[in-house]
Amino acid sequence: MIVFIKHELKLYKKLLRKENTTYYRNVKQVRWNLKQTVLSMTLSFLNLMNHEDVASALQKELIEVIQHPLKEGMKNKYHHVCEGIAKQGESTSLNKIYTDLYITERGAGHVNKEHEVRRIEKNLMQQEVQIECRNMFECLPGQDRPIRTVLTQGVAGIGKSICVQKLILDWAEGKELQDIQFIFPLPVQELNLKRGNQSLMDIIGYFFPETQGLILTDQYKVMVILDGLDECKLPLSFHKNEILKNVCEAAPLDVVLTNLINGNLLPSAQIWITTRPAAASKIPAECVDRVSEVRGFNDQQKEEYFRKRISGQDLANKIIEHIRESRSLHIMCHIPVFCWISATVLQKILEETESEETPKSLTEMYTCFLIFQIVQGNKKYFGKNVLDTPWDEGLILALSELAFQQLEENSLIFYEDDLKSCGIDPSKISVFSGLCTQETGRFLGTVFSFVHLSIQEFLAAVFAYICVRNEHRSIFEPQSTSQESKTTELIDFLKTAVDKALESDHGHLDLFLRFLLGLLLESNEKLIRGLLTQTGSSSDSRKEIVEYIKLKFKENPSPERSINLFYCLNELNDDSLVKEIQSYMSSGRLSEAELSPAQWSALVFVLLTSKEKLEEFDLKKFIRSEECLYRLLPVVQEATTALLSDCSLTERSCSALLKVLNLKSSTLTLLDLSYNPIQDFGVELLSEGLKSSNCKLETLRLSFCSITERGYGALALALNPSSPLKELDLRGNDPGDTGVKIITHLLQDSTYKLNKLRLLKSADAEEVCASLTESLGTDPLLLSELDLSGKIQGDSEMKKLSHLLEDSHCRTKKLKLNNSSVTEEGCAALSSALCLNPSHLIELDLGENKLGNSGVMKLCELLNNNFCKLQRLGFADCCITEKGYAALASALKSNPSSTLMELDLRGNDPGDEGVQLLTDLTKNENSKLKTLRLLKSPAAEKAHATLTKQLGANPLRLREMVLKGKIQGDSGLKQLSDLLKDSHCRIEILGLSNSNITEEGCAALSSSLCSNPSHLIGLDLCENKLGNLGVQQLCSFLNNTHCKLQQFRLKNCSIKEKGCADLVSALCSNPTHINVLDLSKNKVGDLGLNQLYVLVKNQECKLQELLLKECSVGEKGCAALTSALTSNPSHLREVDLQGNKLGKSAKQLSKIMKHSRCHLWLKNSNLSEEGCAALLSALCSNPSHLIELDLSENKLGNSGVKQLCDLVNNQCCKLQKLR
Repeated sequence: MIVFIKHELKLYKKLLRKENTTYYRNVKQVRWNLKQTVLSMTLSFLNLMNHEDVASALQKELIEVIQHPLKEGMKNKYHHVCEGIAKQGESTSLNKIYTDLYITERGAGHVNKEHEVRRIEKNLMQQEVQIECRNMFECLPGQDRPIRTVLTQGVAGIGKSICVQKLILDWAEGKELQDIQFIFPLPVQELNLKRGNQSLMDIIGYFFPETQGLILTDQYKVMVILDGLDECKLPLSFHKNEILKNVCEAAPLDVVLTNLINGNLLPSAQIWITTRPAAASKIPAECVDRVSEVRGFNDQQKEEYFRKRISGQDLANKIIEHIRESRSLHIMCHIPVFCWISATVLQKILEETESEETPKSLTEMYTCFLIFQIVQGNKKYFGKNVLDTPWDEGLILALSELAFQQLEENSLIFYEDDLKSCGIDPSKISVFSGLCTQETGRFLGTVFSFVHLSIQEFLAAVFAYICVRNEHRSIFEPQSTSQESKTTELIDFLKTAVDKALESDHGHLDLFLRFLLGLLLESNEKLIRGLLTQTGSSSDSRKEIVEYIKLKFKENPSPERSINLFYCLNELNDDSLVKEIQSYMSSGRLSEAELSPAQWSALVFVLLTSKEKLEEFDLKKFIRSEECLYRLLPVVQEATTALLSDCSLTERSCSALLKVLNLKSSTLTLLDLSYNPIQDFGVELLSEGLKSSNCKLETLRLSFCSITERGYGALALALNPSSPLKELDLRGNDPGDTGVKIITHLLQDSTYKLNKLRLLKSADAEEVCASLTESLGTDPLLLSELDLSGKIQGDSEMKKLSHLLEDSHCRTKKLKLNNSSVTEEGCAALSSALCLNPSHLIELDLGENKLGNSGVMKLCELLNNNFCKLQRLGFADCCITEKGYAALASALKSNPSSTLMELDLRGNDPGDEGVQLLTDLTKNENSKLKTLRLLKSPAAEKAHATLTKQLGANPLRLREMVLKGKIQGDSGLKQLSDLLKDSHCRIEILGLSNSNITEEGCAALSSSLCSNPSHLIGLDLCENKLGNLGVQQLCSFLNNTHCKLQQFRLKNCSIKEKGCADLVSALCSNPTHINVLDLSKNKVGDLGLNQLYVLVKNQECKLQELLLKECSVGEKGCAALTSALTSNPSHLREVDLQGNKLGKSAKQLSKIMKHSRCHLWLKNSNLSEEGCAALLSALCSNPSHLIELDLSENKLGNSGVKQLCDLVNNQCCKLQKLR
């Protein structure tokens, strides 16, 4: 052992010095495990000794020792290829002829039921995520998960194997993937026949002897390629097979492969699997990290191929132009093998014959190709160079029969036994090397296959046609062993073929039928005349089968089968239906036409086979109906944009569109269903499509689709971070209470691709929303309460806000716009907006805006709206008067469904009737209005409640309020004053006599009356101890220019001369309203009367009653009063001077009695006899207006009595009361 280890260490030194590697290349497997152990020990010790660089270099050199022969072998194998056919002539350098293929990333695999050629026709090279072979295992932007297993699918002949070969060659030549240490392409065909238990290392060692003894571990970066999974005959029981993790443990091949693919074996290895689409489902989706599809050539790559394949550029240009002119040929050229067929045929025709009659149909192209291969085979293998086609009828029919048998079995591969069973000598098959390939494998011997599925189907069609033409035998009928076999007419056979093709759910006979019917053309019959033993024209059969196909359209076959029928008509050179539809389209009459099923199918065919690439489908250009959408659904499936707005579509259409979104081949990126009543159920169906991994939709427009909260919820649930949807339009729908929130949440989540959410109908609304979001820090659509008080100013900004409020996505429940300078104009905009979206707002506060009555009337339009759900409405301090109150009352009365429960009108002027109109509503049992806020302060509300209880009535509805004894003291008056100052308090007469009010209460009363001065006309403060200071406080109110006080009663209020002077001064500043002044029982005295002189003398003074009972007035005071009344006598109606010491001054009073109509009370006024006589004399001279006279407790004397008798006896005397 020691000697062996020393020997190994010496070899390591040689390796590091690059002296000799032959020993390791030739080592036997029996010693490899031992050598591997020594190597592991050496590497471990080097790392422990901190010689990681030496360990890394040694390991790298050992890998290169194994890599070198492996790469050399692969270069030799893959450097040259035989294009299209094997073993024919000299091979071609792969690097020289290789043209990049169009490869896209796709979703998870599933069974595809379409014919592979139809699949190519449908793809049309739509824009998807394109990837290159060398980047197959690299993550795309936004993908984080490492990619271990890639499943690449593509139809037969599309170029999957060429991609694999090119990648392997690039690796072997050191051009690509140099981080990969080993690539192992395992031949699936040969794995099918491997028997017994074997380990993964056994399998790799068998196919790649260069790696003999190598044990793969996670330290190696390895790629395993399984090319052609569709040819695998193993069951691949992923869910039943046992778990296998040891690469050296032997197990059945099926167990080894399933554990390799699902990652139990070599979890660090990259696995690349290629397959035809139908076999993709053999691998569970959870075992695949990426699904890609080889789409063949796009238009640019087609041209590149022809220019590489054809040496002369002029000839290449001719071929390219010819291919472009035929839709069928152009589509088929997506397949590289078909490009090779077309190049082969067209090059020969254009080079050798210079004929302008080049193949224009699929059948003609394949027939020419068959002839070319027969001629070339005879020339190469038999040295025959003939002008006419050297048909070997027996051999060709045998090969065609084999093709039909393989078509029925859905198999491309056949073996020598299959050839022999059809009577074909395997040694002669080389003549048809352009039609078939052959390859010798390790286990299978020689394996044959048709170059492409379409060649197999063409040969099968040739066999069927020859049988029915030559032998009147149908290949669909079992061969009879009796001598009398059933004969079949050509037309009957053709009809049967059409029926059988239509019955196929995956269209496996579609291309076969095209070729079969194409052979009916006289031009194609001439080409295969060497195979026909029966002569005669088939033109009648051609005409009859054309009509039969047209009848089949009435049975409404599937879109795929309908399209193929049109291709069949194309092969029959009949385009009548297509021209009919084209005439409709060109004349613009398509939207008016009533199309038959055949015409509908023709329309689909025309649209799908148009030379212009189908990007946008607009239903409005056709017929705006659900039926039209259903008929044209195959066209929608091919489009990237579907414009279906305003076409009267319902949820039924969404069911159809769901199928489009679920299609693996779906390329739809924009879907516009706006203005269609698809409702929630329709959205739920679309949401199922959005969940599909096949969905490519990036833009979805659903504006005005009658969607509610339920539909929004379905959309939110459907979307996830991997959804491709970037733009969602939901304008004009009803999101309910949570719709906006759950949808905008997706927009705010950075893991979602959704970056544009359109909810608002107008650009103005979007602008306002953006502005408010910035100022509020939150999207206003998410707020149920929006306080914009002071944040918007003026009607212009109110109009902008209204654009947002009118949108159904604005679900604001509480809106505050206090102090926002809104006027009538702004109210009009606000009311209009809320009438459009009335059902959400329950609280609106517009306090402290100059709305005026006009503004309120505009908002009454909202209150009249039956859908209005307002419960609270605030108009505090909004310059509203009685007219506005009346409008509000009228609106609430006229709308029995009104939900308004609280109305705030504080700080407005209700006029005489405003309060009553609205308070009547609160008492109406049919009205929901129960809270009417009229008073500004809580104190006023408290006073109001107290008085309501005391008076048994609402004090705001009273015009006269006598509170004598009901309030006591200054505190009571202060409380009352809080009510009196409010504009809604319209008291005209206020009685506060005998309430223990002093100067402090007067201050509060005066202050409140100054705040609300224009209603009070009578104030009774009698029997309160106001004093001079109290009167002084009240003078502030009397000085107010808005004061309208007419009656002012201050009897027995402890007022003296100074108080009287202040009172007179205040009244003189505003003398026009006062007509009753009661200063009785106050010590006014003569000085006070002198002050009153100034007031009474004022020409503007309209004083009618002057009550000065017991005011200590003497002769001087009386004289002053008499003088004033003499100069301004026209208004005074009543004078009370009882209880004063007038003495002789009554004589002075006589001067005014001649001119006025005055009630005069002079009881106990200490009048002298002389004065009484003078007074009565004056009364006799003007007796007609005196109604009441009180002279009791005065010394009238005899003369006075006499004068009194004369007065009473005067015929003009109207005296009613005399005391």
